[in-house]
Amino acid sequence: MKTNGDTVVKSMRSSIYSFDASQKPIRGFTLIELMIVVAVVAILAAVAYPSYQEQIRKSRRGQAKADMVELAQVAERYHTANNTYAGFEPTLTAGQRRSPRELATPARYTVAIAPTTQAAFTITAVPVGAQATDRCGTLTVNQAGQKTRSGTAEFNECW
Repeated sequence: MKTNGDTVVKSMRSSIYSFDASQKPIRGFTLIELMIVVAVVAILAAVAYPSYQEQIRKSRRGQAKADMVELAQVAERYHTANNTYAGFEPTLTAGQRRSPRELATPARYTVAIAPTTQAAFTITAVPVGAQATDRCGTLTVNQAGQKTRSGTAEFNECW
């Protein structure tokens, strides 16, 4: 005659070695599935990261262009009040000689004004640091609103 304890022991042994349809199967990921996911993420990152970096450079370039145009407007106001551009450069603050202008953030462009004459000025923005790899290179604008770039990118990409 079987005792209740023998039945429990036999039941435990059978559950270890055999699958009972009433039990839930163990769920999880196989190593192959995990490696496929890792490969897909790596491919996406390899494509997305350079594009992201280019967009960051583009936004910093946009900030530098805005700073240059604003500085040109300040030069025009100086010319209106003094009837000359000569002497305008010494009136610039440290924040106006860089882009972005916030002194707490790292400079992405160094903004300079070529020696001004009575009738002309040229504002130049030279990329520095990580921005130095920008395809547009150095950006310039003069008193007539003529804009140039030194890089290999198309003009309409830069201005």
